Amino acid sequence: MTAKDIKIWIWVQNNRILKAISNKESGTISIYDECDNIILRRTGLTKQQVKTIEMIFAAYALNKVGDRKEPFTYL
Repeated sequence: MTAKDIKIWIWVQNNRILKAISNKESGTISIYDECDNIILRRTGLTKQQVKTIEMIFAAYALNKVGDRKEPFTYL
């Protein structure tokens, strides 16, 4: 991920690993399951709405994956 406005969040819920990708530039939030099947996608969000959702992710202590880290290092 080279774009600075893209963030990846991962968490475990009901014994399932879930991943969310937020993109402020395009105004999208996508949530995937452990097999990369899309569960939810929201498009047409403003940058403020995406930022608010990211703050909610942080409030629930979801793990944000860094640009150069592999997701499995956070589990």
